[in-house]
Amino acid sequence: MKRKFFGNLILLTFFATLITACNNQSNTSRLTGWRYNDPDGTGFEVQRNFRMTTPPGMVKIEGGTFTIGERAEFITAPRNNPRRRITVSSFFMDKYEVRNIDWREYTHWLTVVFGNTAPAIVERAQPNKTVWREELAFNEPFIQFYFTHPSFDHYPIVGVTWEQAMDFSSWRTDRVNELALVRAGVIAPKDYRAVQGETDFYTIIHDFVFNTQKYLLQDSYQPEPGRRPLTDLFGNPRKANMSDGILISDFRLPTEAEWEYAAYAMRADRHGFVQEGRAFPWAGDQVRSTARRTQGRMQANFVRGQGDMMGTAGDLNDGGSITMPVGSFPPNDFGLFDMAGNVNEWVLDVYRPTSFEVVAELNSFRGNVFMDPVIVGRDENGRPIFEIDSLGRIKREVILDGDVRNFRDGDPTSQIFTDFSLIHFFEGIEHLTEMEGVRLDITDILAPPITDRARVYKGGSWRDRAFWLNPSTRRFLEQDQSRNDIGFRNALSLVGSESVTR
Repeated sequence: MKRKFFGNLILLTFFATLITACNNQSNTSRLTGWRYNDPDGTGFEVQRNFRMTTPPGMVKIEGGTFTIGERAEFITAPRNNPRRRITVSSFFMDKYEVRNIDWREYTHWLTVVFGNTAPAIVERAQPNKTVWREELAFNEPFIQFYFTHPSFDHYPIVGVTWEQAMDFSSWRTDRVNELALVRAGVIAPKDYRAVQGETDFYTIIHDFVFNTQKYLLQDSYQPEPGRRPLTDLFGNPRKANMSDGILISDFRLPTEAEWEYAAYAMRADRHGFVQEGRAFPWAGDQVRSTARRTQGRMQANFVRGQGDMMGTAGDLNDGGSITMPVGSFPPNDFGLFDMAGNVNEWVLDVYRPTSFEVVAELNSFRGNVFMDPVIVGRDENGRPIFEIDSLGRIKREVILDGDVRNFRDGDPTSQIFTDFSLIHFFEGIEHLTEMEGVRLDITDILAPPITDRARVYKGGSWRDRAFWLNPSTRRFLEQDQSRNDIGFRNALSLVGSESVTR
């Protein structure tokens, strides 16, 4: 009797799911009764059965709730990350840190396109090789070879600022979307041989630089010769748009919450239990592996102690006196490599030591600057004409009250805006207040200045002690500065359904 009951229940559940799926994929509007994709009607187009595919080089991070914040207490470390519970939406993240070969692909493209007409753009994208320079060390070989030699191809890029990482992310978005449109037959591939003889910068911007936002926002459209353009249901040529499912959203840096969530990679087992309270991205509280086959091996590239950058030669050596090739150690449970050690990683957030005091429960982030495209006029049909910046992108400006980096940051004294020296008040701290725009807590003369350009980096590196391998630890650096122990990886928002094809 029980078998029959459960059998009938399974059948009912199956048919209910089938009916729901059919309803969700209906060809008819639930609201008006008109058919979708009907050339005899208004021609309203609906993409059915669409599922977002995983972008190249990335893995899907399934969202959920977790406790963000410190897992251990260290007497000399700042208490800037007390624990609080939040939820992170699903997103995509790079398996590996961005490598030297990836950055050289980026700078090569810039050289081909802008090398003759705007060499300053190429120069601005170069990593700072002098980050390897040290007064009492012979690191000249790293200055000479780290970025350019093929032996270092798969080592993480370092010496790049937060701003350079953001520019790289925008470039990657445009190149991936450009290729998607080429493969869909919407646009023709660029003939980069022709750009070599072009001397007019604005012709290059117009003819050779594809920009996703410019493509989507500009209304004027002429089908390219020799292409079979997309057409609407009435046969009229049109541009691709986001509703076609061809283009992806923007590559970017992960938020601090996303990065920390992805690093811990906590998952519920089949019994519904979750192991929280990890000290590192791997299970257990040891920096050496406890697994039978790999027992005793280091699980990340970091400093053991003073003067011990890589261990003793032989079986106790991990091979990393500096950085190591990405993926040299096992991944965490989300399939991400090097979420501890090797290099620290830039994240999207502006740094505040009091970020924990006011936090959004969903997708916590500090650093929003809300912007709109700059409209310089209207055409004869009233459609907006957008201003284009020096890289061929739609120029944007901050909306009124749109800079909310300081929103309820919990420290009234940090809002004192000073562009003059406080030397008359506090002898010896003039260097802290010479920079225009520094927000300085004048009650704490020993604290470093924290500005709106201070960005968080996380993860620990080849030159850090084990404490900094804990994903909850956080430090900051000005967004226009770089170091030889900071790199990055990209994230990308999962649009719509939580499910993706594998």
